[in-house]
Amino acid sequence: MRNASRKAGVLLHPTSLPSKWGIGDLGENAYAFVDKLEKAHVRLWQVLPLGPTGFGDSPYASRSTFAGNELLISLDKLYEEGWLELVDILKPQVEERERVDYGQAREVKTPLLRKAAKAFLAEPAEDYASFCAEHAWWLDDYALYQVLCDWYGDSRWFSVWDEDLRRREPSALAKARAEHAEEIELYKVYQYFFFHQWLELKGYANERDIEIIGDIPIFVAPDSVDAWTNTRLLKIDDEGHQEASSGVPPDAFSATGQLWGNPLYRWAEHEKDGFSWWVSRLRETLKMCDIVRIDHFRGFAACWEVPAGEDTAMNGKWVASPGQKLLDAFRKALGDDLPIIAEDLGVITPDVEKLRDDNGLPGMKILQFAFSAADDGEIDATNAYLPHNVDERSVIYTGTHDNDTTLGWYLSLDDGMKDIVRRYFECSDEDIVYRLIRAALSSRSRYAVIPAQDVMALGTEARMNVPSTCGTSNWSWKMSQGMLEDDNFGRLKYYIRMYDR
Repeated sequence: MRNASRKAGVLLHPTSLPSKWGIGDLGENAYAFVDKLEKAHVRLWQVLPLGPTGFGDSPYASRSTFAGNELLISLDKLYEEGWLELVDILKPQVEERERVDYGQAREVKTPLLRKAAKAFLAEPAEDYASFCAEHAWWLDDYALYQVLCDWYGDSRWFSVWDEDLRRREPSALAKARAEHAEEIELYKVYQYFFFHQWLELKGYANERDIEIIGDIPIFVAPDSVDAWTNTRLLKIDDEGHQEASSGVPPDAFSATGQLWGNPLYRWAEHEKDGFSWWVSRLRETLKMCDIVRIDHFRGFAACWEVPAGEDTAMNGKWVASPGQKLLDAFRKALGDDLPIIAEDLGVITPDVEKLRDDNGLPGMKILQFAFSAADDGEIDATNAYLPHNVDERSVIYTGTHDNDTTLGWYLSLDDGMKDIVRRYFECSDEDIVYRLIRAALSSRSRYAVIPAQDVMALGTEARMNVPSTCGTSNWSWKMSQGMLEDDNFGRLKYYIRMYDR
């Protein structure tokens, strides 16, 4: 019988699943992937945020923190349920490519989603009305927002839309809802499709003793329905302009820091109603997954605020966040045992560590960060990310979606650091990836999560994201059908059993 507390996981976003529609979805291959995890004794499937993406298609810049990404809807499943015809799915006009092409996927899938939604509305499912009623508090605004994005051809509500809609004047909202009623209803159906398919897939995984690790970006995108409808809770003025932007200060990786551009929170306003928006956000995410990773957890202690108009993050300052008060609100609403993973990477100060530890939250350990040299040129044995230095209350990764693949990382090292890594593992270049995987699985960390690209020992060509860059290679890695069907998880299974996960 396996140890109930020690678990192994695989990191793969659903968009990366192979698909004849150009982007991974919640159909047959998603279930095949779950079967693959079960066979390998993997008990955690970690995904990235599941919201609808906008410009750049980063899942961390979603148009809604509550909605699901319509592009993940399986058209084949819609056919099985009677909302599409066989001719619609037999020959999708999608050029086979090694990476996701979001523009192509939208061009091909949107007309068929629209057709399916119209067929559905002619004879809606019995639970559709109750779905719309249960989610009306966010769904009504989201559907209107998406329709207006389509109408204006732009999601920048704060600069492109008419002033009365920017300001959410009641008469303007009522007029827009009346004029676009049909399109608004279609977006509600898309969300019904998404939630129906995702929760069915999650149930399938849970029945096989596989939990889903979801993800919450700490900030919302400026061009999102969340920003448009919650200016009171954000540092956005009456004209829709941001008073400050998020980022991180200059460090060893960036001389000018990173200017992310997200609006900051007015925490005092959140505190007035018991942090109800944040509580709703966590509660709804936990309906979609079993465990939540909170991205940029250090922002719960303090955020780096950059004044409006700055071109870099250099002139920002740390501004305190409510920290413990927010986590107390979570605990009051959702129970004492919060299923949260704190993403505590980067420059972490003692107050962040205290907030994490006082609340019993596991942090993250990245093996690619473990290898640094001491003054004598040998490995620095005190490095906090080395397997012998991590504690049980942590989640260890070979790398994350923001890192190069382990093979790509190793090949990018200079000869001296490569030698340190080889001698640490006592192995050759050819086996370095699985030596890191084995080290993660053998560590004391409660959870060990391996990116799917590392399971298959892929190189830099399979990298998911390069932070602070914007290009077509980001967020677009996709498995081939052969990768899904091959027995490339066999060695992972062997080590999972060996280390009692």
